[in-house]
Amino acid sequence: MDSGMIGKIEKAKRYAKERHRFHFESFSVSIDGENNNHRVGYKDNKWTCDCDFFRSHSVCTHTMALEEILQGMIPTA
Repeated sequence: MDSGMIGKIEKAKRYAKERHRFHFESFSVSIDGENNNHRVGYKDNKWTCDCDFFRSHSVCTHTMALEEILQGMIPTA
């Protein structure tokens, strides 16, 4: 591996630790649930999920799990 690539890998590892550098704008995630698979989305600081619970409560285990994973990387309500 050349020194240029080693430098890029080291910089990537540093960036990964500096979570404040990342600003999520939108994304979509597929989650393998215990009963069904679900599609969760994030756009304009708002969550969406195709599960029934989210439709009636605007929050669900799927969105809460992603909030936990992305803690400190997305705005909180």
